[in-house]
Amino acid sequence: MNHMSAPELAHWLSDSERKAPLLLDVREPWEFDTCHIPGSVLMPMSSIPARQEELDPELAIVCICHHGARSMQVAAFLERAGFSDVTNLTGGVHGWAVQVDSSMPTY
Repeated sequence: MNHMSAPELAHWLSDSERKAPLLLDVREPWEFDTCHIPGSVLMPMSSIPARQEELDPELAIVCICHHGARSMQVAAFLERAGFSDVTNLTGGVHGWAVQVDSSMPTY
């Protein structure tokens, strides 16, 4: 599994030459409603096993949670399920708020 910091993800997303990844937010709906990275898709961690077929295993996927622990578990699960390009956002949305977008609410 790959690991990426919030500034590295911001750089990737700003690079028009590079295809954007699927930003898979695995937090709970109330957390997503509080704050999220623009363009991210909510799929709570507990729903991943039942919904993994909704994901394209050929796409680059960046897994996101609050601080990076849940997303790391989901990234490992997806890799075991055959997904080839999975990255964990270390520091999660909290890292994004602190390092990239200070206007994002934290909790």
